[in-house]
Amino acid sequence: MAKEKIQSILISQPAPADLENSQYKNIIDKYGVKLTFNKFFDVVSISNREFRAQKINILDYTGVIMTSKLAVDNYFHFVSEMRIKIPDTMKFFCITDSIANYLQNYIQYRKRKIFYGKLTFDDLIDVINKHSEEKFLFPCAEDARQENFKKLDAKGINYTKAIMYKSTPKKDMKKEVNMKDFDMVVLFSPIGVRSFLQNFPETTSEDIRFAAFGKATIGALNRVRLKVSVTAPTIKCPSMVMALENYLASLENEE
Repeated sequence: MAKEKIQSILISQPAPADLENSQYKNIIDKYGVKLTFNKFFDVVSISNREFRAQKINILDYTGVIMTSKLAVDNYFHFVSEMRIKIPDTMKFFCITDSIANYLQNYIQYRKRKIFYGKLTFDDLIDVINKHSEEKFLFPCAEDARQENFKKLDAKGINYTKAIMYKSTPKKDMKKEVNMKDFDMVVLFSPIGVRSFLQNFPETTSEDIRFAAFGKATIGALNRVRLKVSVTAPTIKCPSMVMALENYLASLENEE
């Protein structure tokens, strides 16, 4: 039976770069909970054969939509693999200025036409919409969020999805994680759920509580009949940190 008091939580993401100044720090201080961060999956480039099967000619496009450093890395990985010279006229549209600056690892920033939004994909769409005459390539993951594509479709943007990388469950996680040490596990994606099931098939919601972010993650847990105790985002708790705080507070009130 899952423990009533939550003392140790496994979070299936990499630890924040600065935990002391992160939102998670309040949970540690206020509720005395131990947080352990361990990403449940690896991100790898698809094979050259898989990329060619999409029949995408990178030079057919005049603009590239970049939403992450992974997208940047994999775009230039295939540019290198295919020995393509990107023309100076190619425009790059990045979700934030930090992603735009990251392009400097591959190109001379000052010689390029680079645009970026403030923070969200909606901000980026506003920028893209001002260049609607461009033909866009959108490097993305195999399990990329469909919401962004729907937003581009709604604006009538001429773009093509280019799957360049994918998530694969980690293997042999039992060597580094003893699930019996934890009272709760926090999952953020269906691939995280799949990794959990592959690595800890004997663990059930009778043994541990589950927190899930996003409808797809919640659905993946429901399909394998694992009870979800904490869900996000909600109107009251738009982030997982807020949802965890709310849940821990409710447990204290019950006591």
